[in-house]
Amino acid sequence: MNTIFDLIDMQLIINIAKSSNLTRGAEKSHMSASAASVRIKNLEDGFHTRLLYRTNQGVTLTPAGEALMRHAQNLARQIDQLHADMQQFEQGIKGRIRIFGNTTSMAEVMPAILKRFLPTHPDIDVEVHERHSHEIVKAVAEGTADLGVVGGRPPNNNLHFLPCREDNLVLIVPRGHALEAAADVAFADTLEYDYVGLSEWSAIHSFLVQTAASLGRQFKFRAEVGNFDTVCRMVEANVGIGVIARSVALANVHTRNISMIQLTDGWAKRRLHVCMRDLEALPPYARELVDMFVAEGRSGGSRCPSFTRAC
Repeated sequence: MNTIFDLIDMQLIINIAKSSNLTRGAEKSHMSASAASVRIKNLEDGFHTRLLYRTNQGVTLTPAGEALMRHAQNLARQIDQLHADMQQFEQGIKGRIRIFGNTTSMAEVMPAILKRFLPTHPDIDVEVHERHSHEIVKAVAEGTADLGVVGGRPPNNNLHFLPCREDNLVLIVPRGHALEAAADVAFADTLEYDYVGLSEWSAIHSFLVQTAASLGRQFKFRAEVGNFDTVCRMVEANVGIGVIARSVALANVHTRNISMIQLTDGWAKRRLHVCMRDLEALPPYARELVDMFVAEGRSGGSRCPSFTRAC
């Protein structure tokens, strides 16, 4: 296949799909209907497949056309990001990096690293977003994010993963709770109690709800809050129990009336990983940030023998 196409072709496909009409799609693309027809025909000839179904009511995309549109939309997003990046350089920014992290990394790892990185790189624009681990992997693979910090190591042969930090999930309960005396406990045995947890948009919230559902049980949230510190305060107040990162629990068990209990489930043993498409292709300041994430794994977090699945 030796197909030649340009960004105008990609925008034309998007506009035709949005309007379900070749003529209106052509108008939105600032060309005549005949010119648009020629471009579509050239694409179909080049890809050796039909891209549009033509009817009296208009046009719809074939499965091949839908696939092409998804790629066209990705290209359009990347072009928009390119313009935004270049505008940053006009304003004096010498570099830009987008980091997506899961709930635990945002609460525990990211603040410490950015606290060291930002003062020494004032001309680097760092953009940070919280996402689910599977969304992070997808964003890094598609180029929406430059770096991702995820729980475990999701299967993806196109990305490079480096271990960042081991940090198990543990159960916290108020002092005097029925579970306090247990050395460890299975997640399933905690589901009869009310929980305090992060808001529903958080990665760890969704993971726990899904895990309970896989056990055929309902996850009972009595309170949903915005951060791990508030989770600990709510648990101390006997509002419910909670599942949080071990590092967060350790920072609170000596100052609050809460106890930490190990979870026996395999998914509770996890390691954070930093991922990227190509380490060598990253600019020096981004590689320096990766080094800081990896160094965090050597200096902080708990030790666990294995990891399987994480939120």
